[in-house]
Amino acid sequence: MLTSYMRNLDLVIRKIERARLAYNPHHIVSLLAVSKYATTEQIQILYECGQRAFGENKVQDLKHKAQTLESLPLEWHMIGTLQENKINTLIDLAPTLLHSLDSLKLAIALQKRLESNGKNMRALLQLNTSFESSKSGVPPAQAQELYREILTQCPNIKLEGIMTIGAHSKDYRTIEKSFVLAKEVFDCLQDLGACTLSMGMSEDFEIAIACGANLVRIGSRLFA
Repeated sequence: MLTSYMRNLDLVIRKIERARLAYNPHHIVSLLAVSKYATTEQIQILYECGQRAFGENKVQDLKHKAQTLESLPLEWHMIGTLQENKINTLIDLAPTLLHSLDSLKLAIALQKRLESNGKNMRALLQLNTSFESSKSGVPPAQAQELYREILTQCPNIKLEGIMTIGAHSKDYRTIEKSFVLAKEVFDCLQDLGACTLSMGMSEDFEIAIACGANLVRIGSRLFA
């Protein structure tokens, strides 16, 4: 399995590098391994291949895997929808980055708990740039105003960019359009400190990088 995972990781990194160079030789892209369907044993194997950053969709899974693998110097990200009743648990886990801050209501609830615990949390504002009802996220037209509101009202939340999920489509142009829209919003937020554009998964990460993503979230291609 080690050899197989090493091969998977190497292939993904080579594809990222090729897409990065085509976009801009000076562009830097980080790889987040989405481990929501992976066991702790599989995560450890990918760690042995050199991967350090892992993302989970559920707080309870993040807690279990982080505690089981606490001896390893891993970087954990929360990428799934955050329920308000899981906020305290997430704060205790102190993830490197929360990708899925998707409303002012959630931001205020998170801010109150962070403030009472004397802690901060890095986060991304999640956008719905495909306008699909099945996806969470803020409409792009509201993103700038909401980003400013969170910065003002929630000082313990360290907003540093945005996240989006590409359009669920087989059509390249449809997917590309959802990423281009996210990049346009991201560019407008850079004066406010936005530096992370998290978009692109196993089936569309090369399109995302071509549109300016600097953090991609890949699962099945690594753990296959």
